[in-house]
Amino acid sequence: MAVTVVEENLEQAPFLRINEVLATEMLTTALREEVEKSGFSKVILGLSGGIDSALSLYLAVKAFGSENVIAVCMPYQTSSPDSLAHAQLAIEDTQVESFTVDITPQIDGYFESFPDASPLRQGNKMARERMTILYDLSALHEALVIGTSNRTELLLGYGTQFGDSASAVNPLGDLYKTQVRQLASYLGVPEEIIAKPPSADLWEDQTDEQELGFSYLEVDQLLYYMVDHNYSLSKLHELGFEQSFIDQVSKRIIRNQYKRTMPVILKVSNRTVGIDFRYLRDWGL
Repeated sequence: MAVTVVEENLEQAPFLRINEVLATEMLTTALREEVEKSGFSKVILGLSGGIDSALSLYLAVKAFGSENVIAVCMPYQTSSPDSLAHAQLAIEDTQVESFTVDITPQIDGYFESFPDASPLRQGNKMARERMTILYDLSALHEALVIGTSNRTELLLGYGTQFGDSASAVNPLGDLYKTQVRQLASYLGVPEEIIAKPPSADLWEDQTDEQELGFSYLEVDQLLYYMVDHNYSLSKLHELGFEQSFIDQVSKRIIRNQYKRTMPVILKVSNRTVGIDFRYLRDWGL
């Protein structure tokens, strides 16, 4: 079933197809180099039971071996039972060390003071709570935190700043969601994970595409021409994309630029971190 879903998507958008062998080699080699030059030999990541975290897991195992990868499942009481079951499928398949940390007590304890909090606030709190757990376990196991956000999510700002978007190294950030599906299928991620509707699982029955208002395949096609080929909005409309869809996506990208950058440092010195003090030569290398 998963192969069918992947192939159907790529038949509709053949320009999104990647060379799986080359992409895997590039990503695992770069992942290994980035982690090792930071002084680490082990990595840790949050495993939600979804396709993005599963693909990051499989890439990490190829890069470091299962003995150097730790997966952490962090369910909330309303999380789908399938999420934990699918995460366990990936854990058993890759034979990595794993932990399960129930975040219900700390989330419910916090929101006792804010009983009218919206689902968005609760979801953001869960995402950030999960990341604090990952970074704590990162210190315990001396393992670098690996990211799981794909290119589509990063461009749309569909993620929680300093939550699921936080990491030390992100192997998926240059892959559109459609390409994540393709590479996950190639690397043998279980079909149950690839074929199910994408969801951050932040509240009951939540799905990404329902919340966004469009499918990943639809927006990946638009983003390919908008970002990779730098087409103007008028040229995108000439390609057949609805103007309202173009405007909606364009506004999201612009509005969420702050999520894709480090915190802005207001300049008062002559060598500001991240502006003038950026390169290896600054360290005398």
